[in-house]
Amino acid sequence: MTAKHIDGFILTPSGFIRGVLEHQDGRILRIDGHATSEYEVRHGAQDLPLILPGFIDTHVHGGAGRDTMEGGDAAIALAKLHVRHGTTSLLATTMTAPLDEIRHALDALTTLCRERPAGAARVLGVHLEGPYINPGKLGAQPDFPRSATLDEIRALHAIAPIRLITLAPEVPGNLDLVAALRADGFQVQIGHTLGTYEDGVAALARGAGGFTHLFNAMTGLHHREPGMVGAALAHAQYAEVIPDLLHVHPGAIRVALRSIPCLFCVTDSTAAAGMPDGEYRLGRHRVTKCLGGVRLPDGTLAGSTLTMDQALRNLVLKLGLEIEDASRRVSTHAADYLGLDDRGRLAPGAWADFVVMDRGLQLQRVVVEGEAIDLANAG
Repeated sequence: MTAKHIDGFILTPSGFIRGVLEHQDGRILRIDGHATSEYEVRHGAQDLPLILPGFIDTHVHGGAGRDTMEGGDAAIALAKLHVRHGTTSLLATTMTAPLDEIRHALDALTTLCRERPAGAARVLGVHLEGPYINPGKLGAQPDFPRSATLDEIRALHAIAPIRLITLAPEVPGNLDLVAALRADGFQVQIGHTLGTYEDGVAALARGAGGFTHLFNAMTGLHHREPGMVGAALAHAQYAEVIPDLLHVHPGAIRVALRSIPCLFCVTDSTAAAGMPDGEYRLGRHRVTKCLGGVRLPDGTLAGSTLTMDQALRNLVLKLGLEIEDASRRVSTHAADYLGLDDRGRLAPGAWADFVVMDRGLQLQRVVVEGEAIDLANAG
């Protein structure tokens, strides 16, 4: 296959370069040019686009009217929706449900996690969000929590590759399971938890890597009871945050940015992403999209309609982050968290996963493993 190239301001691991990126057979061949400043990137030659690493979303329930728990071709549909918003790889995320429903969802992911359909994001594997959570902190999760066992998780993993598991460490048996899960290669996140600060610290000590949608569905920070949020702010290297500016106040995001070195963004998107207002599925729940949010009938926030291109814009245009810092938080940190050294960065040998944006951070082009994606139908 003939090599392809693109000119622009290219964000490399060492900073921005004004030059050319060349790729062939799905991989980056070379990046040539000269180092430049973010000031020039923002205010320099207006005819040159920004070229950033493709976005990585570790928490995707749905999109385009489809929900991961449906099974069938639902995950393909959501992968095709999110790629048109710059997400070049993602984790299909399940809901707390009876075990046979989780198996049904995973059955549909078996092939998809090995073979990427044309026009879709790469599905790297599964984020098992529950059912190993605290029944007192379900959030928008259906009421089917259960105790975790290593054999059960291994059996689910045999159906489709599980990369990430959310659990509540205070639930009996879960804390003792963390080290065994890490030894098996699973990344473990703390979430949907009524645990104390001490529970969080203990889980991190046993190998838990981060926190699921920080601040949401966990015990908050109080000066005499620091809670799970306190454990994250005091000790975490990694944590998810939903930067739709609805789930978490901008001030709280700023606190987390100062405290957690590798805070990274997720959408927690539902079937309502890319769709008009109306009623949609979220696992066993029916949720309503209106006024920019997604909620259960009682008003509880139930995932989001966020896409990763909007997450980047919120970080830069609303929170004031530098583009380089914001890019790491929608791409590189998540790749590092999952142990991927060939995604989330633009460097020779890495996958040719990148987005091309204008100065307003609007998408002009998305490339996944060398394939240029048709953006005409982006929601």
